[in-house]
Amino acid sequence: MSGDMSSPFLVSNSIASVSGDLAPQDAAWFRKIMSDCVLCPRACHADRLDGGVGYCGQTADIMAARASLHYWEEPCISGTSGSGTVFFSGCNLRCVFCQNHNIALGKAGRVITPEHLVKIFLQLQEQGANNINLVTPTHFLPQIVIALQQAKNQGLSIPIVYNTGSYESPEALRHLDGLVDIYLPDLKYFSPELSAAYSHAPDYFEIACAAIAEMYRQVLDPVMDPDTGLMQRGMIVRHLLLPGQAKDSKKILRYLHETYGDHIYISIMNQYTPLPQVADIEALNRTVTPEEYDRVLRFAERIGIEQGFRQEVPPVKALFRNLTSGDCDSLTVPLRSDNIRNPLPMPVLWFLQNFQSQTFWLPVFLFHKNR
Repeated sequence: MSGDMSSPFLVSNSIASVSGDLAPQDAAWFRKIMSDCVLCPRACHADRLDGGVGYCGQTADIMAARASLHYWEEPCISGTSGSGTVFFSGCNLRCVFCQNHNIALGKAGRVITPEHLVKIFLQLQEQGANNINLVTPTHFLPQIVIALQQAKNQGLSIPIVYNTGSYESPEALRHLDGLVDIYLPDLKYFSPELSAAYSHAPDYFEIACAAIAEMYRQVLDPVMDPDTGLMQRGMIVRHLLLPGQAKDSKKILRYLHETYGDHIYISIMNQYTPLPQVADIEALNRTVTPEEYDRVLRFAERIGIEQGFRQEVPPVKALFRNLTSGDCDSLTVPLRSDNIRNPLPMPVLWFLQNFQSQTFWLPVFLFHKNR
């Protein structure tokens, strides 16, 4: 993060300026947690209010890499109008295979204030977004709470989606109760060996399960708009199949189905793409084979999963290469309020429009046991 873009007092001043709109215990918690950060299970204790950098790679200043209408989520999230996504820079997991590697490492993005984030939310709503989709928001949760409260006071009315890797603190998530309508968490690993090797988080499964339980407590069973098919409330748990890890995937699917049954949706994803940073990791340096994915889908059918989605993904290697190359910043939205109406550069917009013509998401009800 360059010095001319960063000011450690941006957010602390913003918290002070809106403290009258917050419950006193919330304002005190925000100040305390950002000056001795234990916001996520990393508990790095960085003084982010004074410019310290946490495990996530970020200070207290909000850094965002892209804001746009996004058409690649599950159909009940993106619909035909798109999901109003805001991609936050930095990450508290930093998986070695991350498909948004430069963004997760904070190499792409701009510093914005909570007030600017409010404007982005409202302009995405004006563009016709079906929802506001907060992507990798964990490390900016206090600032996002402030922005959401302000935006709702100014007319934000579409559902709020919290799109997370699930390495979250239930205590922190409780501050989102009543603000978030839809949770879109990952459940990445069952094996502590895998989560230690690929995300330096051997406790990932137990941490993520506790976080997902808190998310479900807040939003409960899915609520769909009967006219549009769009989700208004509820939870979709995503699982990305990794190469050679079908057994781990099956354990995750069994856990989710036995714990939540049809009270949640499960999204089984096969879009893993090996990027340059995993070239030296043999186990990750290939795609998932159709046979591997089919075995996992057949397992899902066998145990009775019917609420969810499966993927059919066309080749996306060229797009991933563009988004994660050294010139990634050239594809980054400046995030100025006068720029957001054209949030994607033309080459990416062209690819996105062509990508939509492909079959991408299929409902899991195609696996019904009677079929």
